[in-house]
Amino acid sequence: MKIAFVGKGGSGKTTLSSLFIRHLAANEAPVVAVDADINQHLGTALGLGEDEAAELPALGAHLPLIKEYLRGSNPRIASADTMIKTTPPGRGSRLLRVTEGNPVYEACARTLLLDGEPVRLMATGPFTEADLGVACYHSKVGAVELCLNHLVDGPDEYVVVDMTAGSDSFASGMFTRFDMTFLVAEPTRKGVSVYRQYKEYARDFGVALKVIGNKVQGPEDIEFLQDEVGEDLLVTVGHSDWVRAMEKGRPAAFELLEATNRFALQALQDAADDSYAHRDWGRYTEQMVRFHLRNAESWGNAKTGVDLADQVDPGFVLREGLEGPQHPGAGDGDDALVSPRPHSHLPAPQPA
Repeated sequence: MKIAFVGKGGSGKTTLSSLFIRHLAANEAPVVAVDADINQHLGTALGLGEDEAAELPALGAHLPLIKEYLRGSNPRIASADTMIKTTPPGRGSRLLRVTEGNPVYEACARTLLLDGEPVRLMATGPFTEADLGVACYHSKVGAVELCLNHLVDGPDEYVVVDMTAGSDSFASGMFTRFDMTFLVAEPTRKGVSVYRQYKEYARDFGVALKVIGNKVQGPEDIEFLQDEVGEDLLVTVGHSDWVRAMEKGRPAAFELLEATNRFALQALQDAADDSYAHRDWGRYTEQMVRFHLRNAESWGNAKTGVDLADQVDPGFVLREGLEGPQHPGAGDGDDALVSPRPHSHLPAPQPA
């Protein structure tokens, strides 16, 4: 399952995503963790030292390798230079899987042991001083979006992405790439404002959204969140001595996390697993194509000098069961895509 953690800055989004990753690892589930926040803290939340986290390879720095690998033998993509962050896969493309070994993971992922269980960690890379005035952060997360567009994941496999804070998540189509989105909200008006904005943006895209109430101190806080977000409120989380020790760099064994918080994390996993029954690969691929065509027209064609609409393979649907690079003939017939439709609520395309 592909799972996103979103929320305003300071809501505890990274802390909760790291706890969820630890929970999955403790259950011996295959996990790929991705730090896609402008403030890169997921590595340290998972136990890396500051220097170790700073040495994580940046996905953006390996974008040429990622593009060349994913392009494979797709005849619709003449060169990796013509790929942009929204380029969809087609017949001949290479697809990524959670548990495999491949050059992308070798270059961009590091394996952490969380209480003895392995987790792959990938990071977009920090927004540096050299980027100021010449780049936007959305260009950093373009590599994540491209990988998600080429990812085939199955049940009991997890990709957990710590997204950038606030509504910046909507600067591209990446917010549609997830089976479940967990929005972390504090019990304050400012805390739920991001929820309202996210709900509004996501409503027309079939985005499954659940709220985690964080920093809850009592029944009044729970009542406030219930009034503000209704049935989208999944669980609430309060103070944790385990988390406080973790933030000091001295975490205890994960099995010692408070029982109430362990139950909350299990509720998150159950909600994510339940969303699998509603997975629609056809819609998923169509949304991918729709955003690609919009980005192509807005900036991609001018940047690459080619008509990027030609990269769309109209007979291809990304789905489970696809094996190896997809060759001509695969995906024909009943899997044909419906034509992309214009959409009035699409966010503004951002170059990468």
